[in-house]
Amino acid sequence: EVQVRESGGGEVQPGGSLRLSCVASTSTFDSLHMSWVRQAPGKGVEWVASIVGNGTSRYYTHDVLGRFTISRDNAVNTLSLQMDNLKTEDTALYYCTPTFEWQTRDYRGQGTQVTVSS
Repeated sequence: EVQVRESGGGEVQPGGSLRLSCVASTSTFDSLHMSWVRQAPGKGVEWVASIVGNGTSRYYTHDVLGRFTISRDNAVNTLSLQMDNLKTEDTALYYCTPTFEWQTRDYRGQGTQVTVSS
């Protein structure tokens, strides 16, 4: 399993911004299709955004389109998520994962909390 470490979460007011980062421990990072997913309190894991290995294609769930931007820097094995115009419904624990296992991965012990509250 690819080991990852997320950071950058926090508490912001509606309309604010945060930038999440994820460092992956793998020698094959540049070949991995990567995703950000999130889990709100009492809900299941929800896919948020994905990016292909070379960064040329990106995909977003409708709820974040135009507000979030996924990016990567393969030189330092880092995946990022720029989140702008945050809404209260974006409150969740955010995880990064290889896309192929986003529905099956065990997320215990990882993640960064994002709280949007006035």
